[in-house]
Amino acid sequence: MVRVEVNPALFRWARERARLGVSELTRAFPKLPEWERGEARPTLKQLENFARRTHAPIGYFFLSEPPEEPVPIPDFRTIRNQAIARPSADLLDTVYICQMRQDWFREYAIAEDLEPVSHVGALQWGSDVLAAAGRMREALGASTDARRRLPNWEAALRYLIDRVESAGVLVMRNGVVGNNTHRKLDRDEFRGFALSDDLAPLVFINAADTKSAQMFTLAHELVHIFVGQTALSDASVQSVNGEELERWCNEVAAEFLVPMAEFREVYRPEVEWFDEMKRLATRFKVSTLVALRRMYDAGGMSREEFWERFALERDRLADLAPAGGGGDFHATEAVRVSPRFARALITSTLEGHTLYTEAFHLLGISKTKTFETFGESLGVLV
Repeated sequence: MVRVEVNPALFRWARERARLGVSELTRAFPKLPEWERGEARPTLKQLENFARRTHAPIGYFFLSEPPEEPVPIPDFRTIRNQAIARPSADLLDTVYICQMRQDWFREYAIAEDLEPVSHVGALQWGSDVLAAAGRMREALGASTDARRRLPNWEAALRYLIDRVESAGVLVMRNGVVGNNTHRKLDRDEFRGFALSDDLAPLVFINAADTKSAQMFTLAHELVHIFVGQTALSDASVQSVNGEELERWCNEVAAEFLVPMAEFREVYRPEVEWFDEMKRLATRFKVSTLVALRRMYDAGGMSREEFWERFALERDRLADLAPAGGGGDFHATEAVRVSPRFARALITSTLEGHTLYTEAFHLLGISKTKTFETFGESLGVLV
């Protein structure tokens, strides 16, 4: 039987890139430890299966050394103020999928003679935080009062996404790679990113995070769009240090969601912090962590108290986090690919400007019936 010569380092590279341990793969590939030590070689079929299991292009295994594979967009994520060196296959493939969809929508916008999105690049980063956040709220027509009247965080998030999409920004929200439920995204690796473009600005939100946390991610990535900057971001509300641009984006996002002037009118610093945090989070329809951050910004606690309480609340939320999944396919698909993008793609396909095979690929579906019922759910097909 013919065996394939592979640099043992490539097996380790593919495994680590897929965030998989040796023990997770040895049932399907019993010889993996020997492959990694260079003591055995796989057959071509075994190598193809291993590449598929680790989501690595088969051609990479014929390279002499593991490839350098940086994130294809500016990466501002940090851990303890250090850049994150190696992206996962799930992160890379998610960025590639969104770039592919953005490229299609840009060509569609040109063909349809759509106007550029005026909000892209409308802000100068480092400008006054209150003014920047106010300009964003005005541009989107998104008031905190309207959000406050909604029944829950999910409704508030939908409201904000609707406002953002109506302003011309594609919002894609997914907790897995494409439609592959076996490839769940890691919220600890990234929470979102922004792909700036004057005709097809795009925001991606990691839906593996809580609904209330997704709202802050949306606001943060939206700041990047208003600045006109593509970025894989450190959208973390607790950041009071770190990279200057990301800190400013976090400050604007917090002010956008919870204006300090409104916050001070209802904040009761004399009330026990945990109860007040929960009340304010419910009132403004944001996460308790955002409410806690605004309490700190308002001078309601010291930095040491903030960090201690933030850690306590973060751990409490981690214990409460529900498992995702389920729901109506068509509603979920619209959220994953952006309703604005889906309507444009289905319309273009029905008009004969886009091939069905391309549309299926961009949507991650494989059946005409699924395509048609999806179009019906969006009101494109009657």
